[in-house]
Amino acid sequence: MSLLAQQRGLQAAVLGGRAAEQTLAGLLSERSLARLAVYAHAYRARLLGALRDNYEVLALAMGDAAFDALGHAYIDARPSQQASIRWYGDALADFMDGPYAARLPHAALCDLARMDWALRGAFDAAAATPMTLAHLQGLAPEAWAGLPLRPQPSVRLLALDWAVEPVWRALRQHRSGAAEPELPEPLAQAHGLLVWRQGLETRWRSLTAEEAALLQSLLRAGGTFAHLCEAAALAQGPDQAAAVALGALQQWLADELLQAPPVT
Repeated sequence: MSLLAQQRGLQAAVLGGRAAEQTLAGLLSERSLARLAVYAHAYRARLLGALRDNYEVLALAMGDAAFDALGHAYIDARPSQQASIRWYGDALADFMDGPYAARLPHAALCDLARMDWALRGAFDAAAATPMTLAHLQGLAPEAWAGLPLRPQPSVRLLALDWAVEPVWRALRQHRSGAAEPELPEPLAQAHGLLVWRQGLETRWRSLTAEEAALLQSLLRAGGTFAHLCEAAALAQGPDQAAAVALGALQQWLADELLQAPPVT
């Protein structure tokens, strides 16, 4: 066997391929095979640790044994393809909602996973100078239509099927060593959840259907204040469009959701 083939076999064995490990049995001593098993175990443990770090609240909700079972199943099904382990687990919620769904004790756990991942992504997102009221002061009436509205890089809009926010909050506030919190039963409720970072703090809030539609339009196509008014007209009718758009803009400025307009 060539050196390249041996290297590839070693890599495959460390990544968890039992069959690949067996192909090396005739080339390695028992002591070397035992060391190889240690490396393979350490690799999987590191991936499981990354999942636990990225999905802290989900892990608390499921408990150690159930989360480890989920993690090992995900590692087997979705080998790491990322250069950085930070991003391992990006498809966990889809995996839970698909191949693993029958093994979940509650379907709402998928939405907890989505919320965990979105908040972690918002924390790591790039920062941009937020738009403030000062940027709008003195804006000529004819300039409002073309005012660019660009969401901050940290903004994420989730479509959830369950009202998991009370459960997430209770578990996130739980401290090690304290009594387990009494968790409310998640209710089936299709709604939007906004996740973003304000300064150095990640934030989230549930959305009305109206605001979720406006934000979805903005995230999908970007655009200007005129585009926001058009989306508001579709949601509330032309008579209320300007008031709805201005109300949304005021809230988004307070939340620092938008980037400052480019300097001209």
